[in-house]
Amino acid sequence: MNRRHFLQLSGTSVAGVMLSKLTFAQGGKQLIEIPDEVWALSGGEWHQLKASNQANYTYQDIKVTLQHSNGVLPVLVQSITQPLQAIRLFWKHPVPATAKVLPDHWERTYGDIYWQTPTDNKKMPWYFIQHDGDSANCFGVKTGANTICDWSLDNGKLALTLDTRSGGVGVQLGSRTLHAADIITTKNRPGEKLFATHQRFCKLMCDKPILPKQPVYGINDWYFAYGNNSYDLILQHTSMLSELVSSTDNRPFSVIDAGWAQYSPYLPGDGGWADDFSKPNDKFKDMHKMAGAIQKLGMRPGLWTRALCAKYNDPKNLLLPSIPGRDDPKQPVLDPTIAENLDRVKNNFTIYRQWGYELVKHDYSTYDIMGKWGLDMKSDITTNGWRFSDNTKTTAEVVLNLYKAIREAAGDMYLIGCNTFGHLSAGLFELNRIGDDTSGKEWARTRKMGVNTMAFRLPQHNRFYAVDGDCVGVTKDVPWEKNKQWMQLLAESGAPLFISAQPDVMGAEQKQLIKQSFAQAAKVQPVGEPLDWLTNQWPAKWKLNGREVDFDWG
Repeated sequence: MNRRHFLQLSGTSVAGVMLSKLTFAQGGKQLIEIPDEVWALSGGEWHQLKASNQANYTYQDIKVTLQHSNGVLPVLVQSITQPLQAIRLFWKHPVPATAKVLPDHWERTYGDIYWQTPTDNKKMPWYFIQHDGDSANCFGVKTGANTICDWSLDNGKLALTLDTRSGGVGVQLGSRTLHAADIITTKNRPGEKLFATHQRFCKLMCDKPILPKQPVYGINDWYFAYGNNSYDLILQHTSMLSELVSSTDNRPFSVIDAGWAQYSPYLPGDGGWADDFSKPNDKFKDMHKMAGAIQKLGMRPGLWTRALCAKYNDPKNLLLPSIPGRDDPKQPVLDPTIAENLDRVKNNFTIYRQWGYELVKHDYSTYDIMGKWGLDMKSDITTNGWRFSDNTKTTAEVVLNLYKAIREAAGDMYLIGCNTFGHLSAGLFELNRIGDDTSGKEWARTRKMGVNTMAFRLPQHNRFYAVDGDCVGVTKDVPWEKNKQWMQLLAESGAPLFISAQPDVMGAEQKQLIKQSFAQAAKVQPVGEPLDWLTNQWPAKWKLNGREVDFDWG
């Protein structure tokens, strides 16, 4: 087998009459042929579809159409009467014993993606790269898919599963045809570095990203306040760090994190359940005034929100049903398939724009909908058996409709998705938080979550969106010798930089490095490249601005 190419593999089709091949052309042109097998999951049982010609597969009234077009393979699905849970495609695909694969994640990473030995049936969300010596072969679906997709390798087969469920039950498509996904592939070009192949593949997957007009950087209060913030604390934080800003043509953002919204009467006070994100609590009183004060200090106001929080007294018919992870009656969640709820979400973003905020970070939507964090979506992405009010749309379509509603209401405000499906966020949000929370309390968490996600998701930067690796929490609890390295990586990576600075630990050295880091982050820079990423889950050798830098993450 020539490892610089995929084999052209032949085999008997499910109809017993045709050949199927998975091939790749030179020069980055994608070509993926029809699969060897097509299966559908309905009623909890898998059914193999029969091929009637080179494009159509059927089982009763379930029909899958596959027709190669301009380097991609669209997957079109019909299921007129049967609730459809998933479609699965198989190709013969032997994997060399020395091969490594790099998967992506459903939403944020959790310190858990890296070049690894292929594991049978392990889900690889959205896309993956297979690397063996000089060969790099990339499999994925284009961003904005109408199904939630994952790849897997098992016993010489490559599988793509397209989850068509609506919540935890099969979608009821009726007479409509679902454009489930567009499959796309590529391989490395002669002499192309692996990191560059990854970057190029991300660009192929996302046709039209929405990107910030200038590099984004600034401050965020979460990693020293942890929700115990206030109007006065935000002023103090913004005033202190605004003095360290040198760029006059690209001002930083001051992002107000959780703690500002109206609390539920169930859980009043700091850290309680905020259930009305259209109103400030007594610690802030006037969010329009707050935005104006931030602007006067030379920064651009930003705001954190939780889009699907319901009010404690909302009617039950507006809420998502209770499932594990979403079963606290004091923390209800809006059903995003109900028009009234989408109008509420849009109204909140309209209010933020009217208050004068220029950036909004919206959080928790994946967890609120699915009842799981990405790291728990191993055997399944959500609990089986529950449904949305409207189950004629797939979960991916429901999520996309929510994201599009937020985009529409946000207007010219920048949007940061946090705990959002990465592949569904691309082309709708300018920025996306690509990893789980770093920390202002323990360095080990920042190392695990921050360094890992920057190393393995930086290729998505400015291909999907601007990738936000999360904050530098400058606090008394995190060793400065470690934290200043994390700040340097963010500041020189070309990606956004956000800093949470506890006021009483800000000495001369901290101020000087933050000033330098702000100046670097304010300008366009080359994307940082991890040099030892093939062997290190938390790379310590990096190429930053044309020079090699060694870090000691400890």
